[in-house]
Amino acid sequence: MLKRIFGEIDGIQEGSEFENRYYLSKYDVHRPLRAGISGSQTEGADSIILSGGYEDDEDYGDIIIYTGHGGRSQATGLQVADQQLTHQNVALTVNCQRELPVRVIRGQSQKSAFSPVAGYRYDGLYRVDSYWQEKGLSGFLVWRFRLVKIKGLPN
Repeated sequence: MLKRIFGEIDGIQEGSEFENRYYLSKYDVHRPLRAGISGSQTEGADSIILSGGYEDDEDYGDIIIYTGHGGRSQATGLQVADQQLTHQNVALTVNCQRELPVRVIRGQSQKSAFSPVAGYRYDGLYRVDSYWQEKGLSGFLVWRFRLVKIKGLPN
């Protein structure tokens, strides 16, 4: 079993671009090939991807309001059920409680001015500042995580 890495990955600079999720996984930037949250509910989350999967995501650059995992239709991409505070959602709460950094990767399909034109880009470390549950755009309860960019780290 590979050890979960919180923080920077040796040899990967902020702004590094990747053609697809296979390469993100190969270089340990974001290991899961499909999931948007890489983590465990006991250790925390080491990385997340913003890739347009959840309609409630809000990307303001240095601040992200990230929507948790679950309750989304694979067919339509819309929220069809309430999200639960389990699995990867718990992982992000662990980051907040233990002040663990999370790597943020943005994908081209995220509808944001901060997204890359093609592929995926590693955009640095963020801290999970807070989290809460609220009714999302489709009327179902979603978990929201406020991520704030960690600045001033040495390269």
